[in-house]
Amino acid sequence: MPYNNAISSNDPQAVEKLTAKLEKCKELQTIMKEVNVYWRRTGSCIGAPGITDQQVSKLDAKIAAARYPWDNMPFSDYDLKNNYAEIRRLEKRIVEVTRNRDIGFKGWEFQGGKAEVNTEFNRLQLFFDEKPDESQRSVLKSHGFKWAPSQEAWQRQLNDNAIYAAGRIHFIKPSDGRTVREHQPKAQKVAGKER
Repeated sequence: MPYNNAISSNDPQAVEKLTAKLEKCKELQTIMKEVNVYWRRTGSCIGAPGITDQQVSKLDAKIAAARYPWDNMPFSDYDLKNNYAEIRRLEKRIVEVTRNRDIGFKGWEFQGGKAEVNTEFNRLQLFFDEKPDESQRSVLKSHGFKWAPSQEAWQRQLNDNAIYAAGRIHFIKPSDGRTVREHQPKAQKVAGKER
């Protein structure tokens, strides 16, 4: 069975897990750079900082078998770029997960149903009194909502985009006359700071 190391946004310890993963990637980036510098100076990975003897033998074998000049070093340019891209992705994800928790999204009632924020599953859920007609289902799907039989709700991942998408669907507009964004306590303030 394959091991899934994905970190879900609804995990209560998501920020801590993402931070730990980020630190490992940053450490790896530093080690890869140091090994490359060491290799350029000495022509070998033996004695390079941060790697084991087993890793040294693998890297030296990789260099010896290299067919292309750009692959003729312990850690190629694409190894460094890919790891750096992962660092940037993790940094953005930590900011997003933290912000979503701080915003405190809220649900609303609309004619023929209600919208609820399910923080346990990290979903914006739409509950209808009656089954939406074909055109409504098409609109929901085009805005990223999917039917979840286990929840008996139309739902999508809870984030700013879910709130924006819900605000564009006319038949789930709040029945009290306010907009979907106006129902979110901190969302406007946070969004205003970023612009």
